Amino acid sequence: MVDNLKSAVLQRLIGQAPVFNPKYLAFSKHWGFEISPCNVRAGQEKGRVENGVGYVKKNLLAGLELPDFAAMQPAATVWVDTVANVRVHGETHQRPIDRFEDERAHLLPLNPAGFDLARVCSVRATKQFRIPLDSNHYTVPSRYAGLPLTLKAHADRVCIYDGDQLIARHPRSMDRHKDIEDPDHEKQLLAQRKTAREQRLMVQFLALSPRAQGYLEGLEAKRVNARVHLRKILALAELYGKEAVVRALDDGLELHAFSAEYIANILAARRRIGPEPAALQLTRRADLLELEIPEPDLSIYDRNQGDIDGNTS
Repeated sequence: MVDNLKSAVLQRLIGQAPVFNPKYLAFSKHWGFEISPCNVRAGQEKGRVENGVGYVKKNLLAGLELPDFAAMQPAATVWVDTVANVRVHGETHQRPIDRFEDERAHLLPLNPAGFDLARVCSVRATKQFRIPLDSNHYTVPSRYAGLPLTLKAHADRVCIYDGDQLIARHPRSMDRHKDIEDPDHEKQLLAQRKTAREQRLMVQFLALSPRAQGYLEGLEAKRVNARVHLRKILALAELYGKEAVVRALDDGLELHAFSAEYIANILAARRRIGPEPAALQLTRRADLLELEIPEPDLSIYDRNQGDIDGNTS
């Protein structure tokens, strides 16, 4: 027997069948009981539930301090077994535990499967691959950032689905403004970023020369970590220039020498040698005709000749 609260009855009009909350109706069918709602403005039809609620508040909850919500169930079980069920009830004048033994034979067995009480809602992951719930945030794998997902909030856990696929599961936090994360979710993002960096590295290296693909294959065949050599070779291209590195790569292919150290050594050696000398510029015979040749000083020749004649005589 229930009152016409919205969690049980959505609509109750005089002369018409009540419209039950679908979730509560499914709950009743799962556990095998019938819903008997009170008539409108018929307070005398209500069961003795309000006093029972007050009894629990005053005797169990008043002054109770628990570390988290998960501790409520074991605390309530102890209270029921040691206090509530062994006291003498004021109306029946019997202990509830004894009264229950009389009723047990008339009860149906419980459904062995529990009823799913999770709160289900559609959500969208943030750009930081997180799902908000009750001021807290729960991570999902980074590839789901910005995508619509389904959240199921249980009393003790939070499950997040992509369609029917479970993609994340966290213990539910009853605190406020907490960031609950799974380290593996961030690792996936780091792995994606690493893959993207390696792809950019590959594109830059292959753009050096049509023969860069062949040198890359040689590196991958002979070096454990070829990506390290690619980064070093690209750094050498910034230092020595693209053309010099391409020439060194061609030499490496010819000699089957695959390493960044080889490329660095050959570039350094060529820098020490310096530029090759240009071709020797010789004067052409035709150019000699255009040269202005000064007249010889014949007076020196005449004096020398006179000295020779006098000495001879």
